[in-house]
Amino acid sequence: MIIYVNPMGPGELERLPRLPEAGFGSMRTGSGNLPLDRLDVSAAINGLVARTEVTAEFVNTHDTALEATYVFPLPDRAAVTGLTMTADDRTVTAELQERGAAREQYDTAIAAGQRASIAEEERPDVFTMRAGNILPGERVVVRLSLVGPLPYEDGAATFRFPLVVAPRYIPGALLPGPSAGDGQAPDTDAVPDASRISPPVLLPGFPNPLRLSVGVTIDPAGLELGEVRSSLHTVSDQDGTLRIQPGERADRDFVLRLAYAPGGQTAVAVPDDEGGEGTYQLVVLPPETAAPPRPKDVVLLLDRSGSMGGWKMVAARRAAARVIDTLTTADRFAVLTFDHQIERPDGLESGLSEATDRNRYRAVEHLARADARGGTELLSPLTAGLGLLADSTGRDRVLVLVTDGQVGNEDQIVHEVTPLIGATRLHTIGIDRAVNAGFLGRLAALGAGRAELVESEDRLDEAMEHIHRRIGAPLVTGLTITGEGFAPLDGTRSPRRLPGLYPGVPLVITGRYSGAATGSLTVTGRTREGEEFRTSVEVRELAETAIVKQWARARLRDLEDAYAAGDVGLEPQIVDTSLRFGVLCRFTAYVAVDERVVNEGGQVKKVTQPVEMPSGWEPPAVPMAAGIVLASAASPFPGAPAAARPAMFPPVPPAPGSPPPAPSFAPAGGAEMRKRSATFSAQADMDGSAPPPALPRTAGPQFVAGGGVGARGFGRSARTLGGDGGVALDDVRALATVEAGRLRDAADRPDYERRDLLEDLASRLTVLLTPLTGDEFAALHDLVTLLAGEAALDEKWAAALQVLTDFGAATTTTPPKPASRAFWKR
Repeated sequence: MIIYVNPMGPGELERLPRLPEAGFGSMRTGSGNLPLDRLDVSAAINGLVARTEVTAEFVNTHDTALEATYVFPLPDRAAVTGLTMTADDRTVTAELQERGAAREQYDTAIAAGQRASIAEEERPDVFTMRAGNILPGERVVVRLSLVGPLPYEDGAATFRFPLVVAPRYIPGALLPGPSAGDGQAPDTDAVPDASRISPPVLLPGFPNPLRLSVGVTIDPAGLELGEVRSSLHTVSDQDGTLRIQPGERADRDFVLRLAYAPGGQTAVAVPDDEGGEGTYQLVVLPPETAAPPRPKDVVLLLDRSGSMGGWKMVAARRAAARVIDTLTTADRFAVLTFDHQIERPDGLESGLSEATDRNRYRAVEHLARADARGGTELLSPLTAGLGLLADSTGRDRVLVLVTDGQVGNEDQIVHEVTPLIGATRLHTIGIDRAVNAGFLGRLAALGAGRAELVESEDRLDEAMEHIHRRIGAPLVTGLTITGEGFAPLDGTRSPRRLPGLYPGVPLVITGRYSGAATGSLTVTGRTREGEEFRTSVEVRELAETAIVKQWARARLRDLEDAYAAGDVGLEPQIVDTSLRFGVLCRFTAYVAVDERVVNEGGQVKKVTQPVEMPSGWEPPAVPMAAGIVLASAASPFPGAPAAARPAMFPPVPPAPGSPPPAPSFAPAGGAEMRKRSATFSAQADMDGSAPPPALPRTAGPQFVAGGGVGARGFGRSARTLGGDGGVALDDVRALATVEAGRLRDAADRPDYERRDLLEDLASRLTVLLTPLTGDEFAALHDLVTLLAGEAALDEKWAAALQVLTDFGAATTTTPPKPASRAFWKR
């Protein structure tokens, strides 16, 4: 078939930026060049799945045998499913093994003078391949097989293949002992494998070092394909393969956007070779809607104080990253992490930033580096976040606070932020087993938002689905999938928890099934208007192993996330899944050994080849905020400019008596490697490593007991009834009056909006009433029970309005108040 491809304009390219750390790499070693002579990317797109083969051809121009290290970032959700190395007309196919065993086999082969190679995953998007005993004058051809999904958004799927390694900022204090790898950056306590992910970078002016070719074929797989656009000047061959023009440099991502019409769906089943079971993939595109959601301005506040240590920090980072995932290109956002000071992601504006791919990536990367430390200074980030939203016009204003709420100046915070909230919706996510529920409920009530409490990792998914619904405006929620004549296997579905159907974003589900590859899959849910949503998709058998590998990759990512959260007992299951389905993971490695001895004694040299400076990056001349400096050594290429290498500023020494650095997945062989726990990357993997030592808590403003402040009656002039948040009866009555007023103001809203308002009200009351069990609150507790039940919407609305009005209008008999006196030293 023939597909005509139009190049994207400059504005469209800006909305599809290259991810900062993605790209292709180099064979690198320590005493010369192993030039990357040719790079070929051949991809076959089938619906929303891409199968890719990458061929990299290197030339050893030296007079000694080499051991080369190949660093190559790849699409972060791609599964590495195979590797071969060809040298001297001999091809060796790699075998997937447990990582420690693979390293041991590789090291033994190199010492014996045999050719060998090994491929390991450092991050979801960064891999390393070492090839040893490469003889002088040889050409080495490395072929990698990949499988990955195509992300879909706003009516188009995107195939993105990174072609350049970008330098990374490496924070933290230097680690003692030898480095884990041979890269340019030293290992630190924050990035214990920095030396494995930091190849050097060529400065501008170096001639094009390789021959680049990219070819893509497209099979819509039942989806209606519209226009195809490319970031490179792609032309169409008569055989239907899209190819780039000769002479392109490998200094930016290759991007194809494929317009798929909304409303279509597919269901395919791939039987196993031995029969009995198989893998399925279901794709449901959301229906077109005539009323797209309004653009949003979202500010995310993440508490990284010392009290957030352990599992709480892991859960908080995951929750914050999911908030970023709700954003579309029409939205703007800001991320503030705070303890006793406020920090923002590097590279983002001081105000609100456009929610482009690059900006969202930078935000998630910043969140992944947040560790617990310092004291909880909550007022400053709240006022700063609300200030960022003050000038938003024509857009929904949303502030999301992720914290345990462990502060003592609740009244001061309420007093200061109340006049700043305005039309902003303020959602609170309390993460703790002893959360300050009353205070977080008060904040959510002030901001007409939702209050969610997360007491464990198991609760996080459910809580974030509720927040996602409020921020992302889904078209359909409460999704379930059932088979009719088709039997999906329990516990194998990815994602494990089904999200809603959101405008412009498809539902893509993979899993395992048993029995015949016939029948249908039915998806049901409920629309915003409260109507039933139902669609059935006929299952068709398809001989496409890429779907199997894609499911295995997603399954491994789910298991690795659980491992990072502390379930270390999952390691055997992760290894078993990786080996069974032939997909590389953090605990396995591909290793290939040629039986022939080609280098007696096994003496090898190492060579380093810098990679391209990413397109659009300015060459660094002095140390930069991103930690890049010029290499002082001369260029390894005659007549070429010097290379730049990732580096870091002098580290801040650890505090006296601080614990040793957290264990990491820095490379180690055999048993040593298994002593270290996994450190996962910023894109998706929120790691569970131990935080650095906490700093002393700062002494913030303090209030005398009983003094209080009067903000909408939320002071402490009346009886205090609970320890959590210092909630007073008059506070609750004032809140009830405010909530009743909101219901009256919203009486003419559509049913789906009124239903959402009641659900949010129930969440706030549940949190607020957690510490309040007296008889005076019985009516409110009964209201929460009613709102959680199956009563009709109008009945719930009328009851809520009546109960809140009556409760707010009641009077409190205030006992004589004793003279206020401080109960701490001033």
